[in-house]
Amino acid sequence: MLENVGYSVIGSPSAPYLNALAGECGLATNDLAISHPSLPNYIALTSGSTQGITDDGEPSTHVLKVPSIFSELNGNWRTYAESMPSTCDRVTSGDYAARHNPAVYYSPIAATCARNDVPLGLPMNMAAAFTMIVPNICDDMHSCPVSTGDQWLRRYVPLILQSPQYRSGSLVLFITFDENDNQAVNRVPTIVVAPSVPYGQRVPAPYTHYSLLRTTETLLRVPLLGGARTAPSMISRFHL
Repeated sequence: MLENVGYSVIGSPSAPYLNALAGECGLATNDLAISHPSLPNYIALTSGSTQGITDDGEPSTHVLKVPSIFSELNGNWRTYAESMPSTCDRVTSGDYAARHNPAVYYSPIAATCARNDVPLGLPMNMAAAFTMIVPNICDDMHSCPVSTGDQWLRRYVPLILQSPQYRSGSLVLFITFDENDNQAVNRVPTIVVAPSVPYGQRVPAPYTHYSLLRTTETLLRVPLLGGARTAPSMISRFHL
């Protein structure tokens, strides 16, 4: 998950690594975020609804007693959150933004969160059915230049692609942005990286964050939540 820059990053000279991925792998060219600001998008991406959230409030102000992709997987998930001081930390501090770490908002998974929502470090383990990787507010392009986030991708993406899961063809990597920085047209790029994706695949079909949730839930064979039930899937267009 990256932050705020939106579709203008495609073609940007400040993001050569991200654009190389977009050129060689899959790119959704008509993908729209759900809302502004950040938090509603992270909640939509993981529960199929914004749950009525319209701000970036801390987990203490939004205790969500609803199903999520995390609860559907019965503990078979992992979040790596960069600069998070301790596991499942519900308080924003330093470069760590709790609002970018959706698992900490869902009360039904509190016990699992304490084990599975961990600070980003190396090595990463890609063995969980679903893994969300959350850079800090500098490395996700929110508060630092695009080039900083691009360098972060250059460091971490190869580690994912070298994992046994990716090499065996059982892992797909999605790189997307939460929103387009309060722009009226909330267009974001979503890059799809998997061995089965045709080289340079461009898909102009209309997608939203709910499409990404539907795609993920379908691949993981769990029920579709909220807006994912009616959103178009990305599976066939990207040959997943």
